[in-house]
Amino acid sequence: MVAAIRTAGVEHPWEHQARTAERAINGESVVVATGTASGKSLAYLAPVLSALLDGSAPAPGGRQRPMAGAAGGGPAAGRRGATALYLAPTKALAADQRRTVAELAAPLGSAVRAAVYDGDTPVEERDWVRGYANYVLTNPDMLHRGILPGHARWASFLRSLRYVVIDECHTYRGVFGSHVAQVLRRLRRVCARYGSDPVFLLASATAADPARAATRLTGVPVVEITEDASPRGEVVFALWEPPLTELHGERGAPIRRTATAESADLLTDLAVQGVRTLTFVRSRRGAELIALIAQEHLAAVDRSLPSRIAAYRGGYLPEERRALERALHSGELLGLAATTALELGMDIAGLDAVVITGYPGTRASLWQQAGRAGRAGQGALAILVARDDPLDTYLVHHPEALFRQPVESTVLDPDNPYVLAPHLCAAAAELPLTEADLELFGPSASELMPQLEERRLLRRRATGWHWTRRERAADLTDIRGTGGSPVQVVEAATGRLLGTVDASAAHTTVHDGAVHLHQGRSYLVDRLDLEDSVALVTEASPSYSTTARDTTAISILETTTEVPWGAARLCFGSVEVTNQVVSFLRRKLITGEVLGESKLDLPPRTLRTRAVWWTVTEDQLDEARVIPEALGGALHAAEHASIGMLPLFATCDRWDIGGVSVPLHPDTLLPTVFVYDGHPGGAGFAERAFHTAAQWLTATREAIAACECESGCPSCIQSPKCGNGNDPLDKKAAIRLLTTLLAGAPTTPTTPSAD
Repeated sequence: MVAAIRTAGVEHPWEHQARTAERAINGESVVVATGTASGKSLAYLAPVLSALLDGSAPAPGGRQRPMAGAAGGGPAAGRRGATALYLAPTKALAADQRRTVAELAAPLGSAVRAAVYDGDTPVEERDWVRGYANYVLTNPDMLHRGILPGHARWASFLRSLRYVVIDECHTYRGVFGSHVAQVLRRLRRVCARYGSDPVFLLASATAADPARAATRLTGVPVVEITEDASPRGEVVFALWEPPLTELHGERGAPIRRTATAESADLLTDLAVQGVRTLTFVRSRRGAELIALIAQEHLAAVDRSLPSRIAAYRGGYLPEERRALERALHSGELLGLAATTALELGMDIAGLDAVVITGYPGTRASLWQQAGRAGRAGQGALAILVARDDPLDTYLVHHPEALFRQPVESTVLDPDNPYVLAPHLCAAAAELPLTEADLELFGPSASELMPQLEERRLLRRRATGWHWTRRERAADLTDIRGTGGSPVQVVEAATGRLLGTVDASAAHTTVHDGAVHLHQGRSYLVDRLDLEDSVALVTEASPSYSTTARDTTAISILETTTEVPWGAARLCFGSVEVTNQVVSFLRRKLITGEVLGESKLDLPPRTLRTRAVWWTVTEDQLDEARVIPEALGGALHAAEHASIGMLPLFATCDRWDIGGVSVPLHPDTLLPTVFVYDGHPGGAGFAERAFHTAAQWLTATREAIAACECESGCPSCIQSPKCGNGNDPLDKKAAIRLLTTLLAGAPTTPTTPSAD
């Protein structure tokens, strides 16, 4: 293995690589959390590939199918030697890692047999992977739905499993991270059944307390390696605030040029100069729009350039994604507008610049995206283009929050009953659950078992709890936290499948009249059929985009924790949220100017989740000089701004959370502001907000006060998803109210929860 590494051009490893390998060889689970392009892959591949060489024997030649009867055991089972499993959050990263392994292991002949096993793997190839591959690269979704339910066919692989590699583990946060944590506990349980106890090797972007987060994710003790010994090329980092336009939006607020339009212009300018650029954008629609605008601009300069710009996002068909990845690697593409699917670890040599369209939600993601350029050690350019958003505006005017603040902790909650319950069912379907197993799944597991029996999902017998249904237990949950079957986007005239959108996003993205973008083409949604999970679309060229509007009501189910803030109260607990998409806005593509609003008739949706909320008293309102006529606007403005600022304190996106403000809430009988997790059972974000409330609300007040607008704008108190059309809002009253509230905040923070 040392000889193979030297052949790859590495004479001596960096210190953090050597320390990681040493821990792994000694049987310790370890997380290496160092900067982008610091050689984390080599740190875990050295011990993993070395283990695969021990006791290995040649497999049948090439990639042919195994002999009859070999799949799931057979001839390979006795001579396979050690095996390893690699988990990546995206298919693109797994495919990229497969190339890395092939290059590093080339001098080792057929001893290392690496293979990708995911939803795109042909059926005829899957038997070969199960029977002969000793390094299987997959994702948590395939582990959950394919490998663990069919573990008997993977018996020889699992029996020899020495290492489990979890790449980009900082992405496993919120509901998705909580699901993956339970999938890993199911994996450990099945491995124990076959007599193996694998070591976990995790790679992460720089993060606060990575050992604690990795331990919570895997359920086993993990040590951390965080001192980065690799050299770094110079990165020039620009914070870019789009200019104000002469246009005015809702309530007469000034409008900035959109971050999407600014990023498209930057991508155009860089492409004209031959600068290989990756532009990150938060949404699928944004990726399509940036690519489309840049292509139009470039056509006026050089007709050969538009074909060298493309979009990359989830929802594309597998063959489309693979073709784009190849074009990016080869240099055929000069610029790519991508969602976070390309944030993660893909080694794209030769990129010169990264444009980040809007703060990506966490400092870890920001540095991960910025690190995509300059990966060969050369200098690079990174530009963060601020959206018209309270957090983005705060960051461009407070750069110390980006460059001097520590990276966030990873927030996940494996004990969320909405997450845990379906995994207990899946575990019982894999192997009957026993009392001894429940400890593995956490303290909430024993409390859930009677409920699962009552719902007739599990039945208790002498050997333990058994799955009782004919359908697959693994299909009870979508580990990405989206819920429900994806909605298929179908071209009405031809019946051609264009792609999919998550069921939870369908009401807001493919409602009747919505503009849907795919591969640079615009479509109008003719009809959303929720019963059949289909959105029928027709190609069109509208001069506008669409944004859904919704209304929300909230009721308190249980107050878990409550602390006094002077006369005010800060609370955390369980709530029920009723949400309904009621209309959508049409906005001009470049300026964002509102052209009109159309009503929608969609059914309401109910969510039971966790929330943080605060109340104020009449005396405090008098102290803050908030008269009754201004109260609704003050609360509403504080709610909007606090939602916008929370991602600075919890590893979330503002679209992961929601809020409600009420001048007199029936459950508290006081003016109340709620911020809640947008996922069933909660995701840990509201709890994090509760424990950092003083810092969070202080930053919220500063963000409102520092904005240069007179009476409120999208950079401080207006919200793009407000169901009330951003009315009422009172900027000055919100500042006074938050000042009074914070005056009563305790001097010491509440005790933080575990991640």
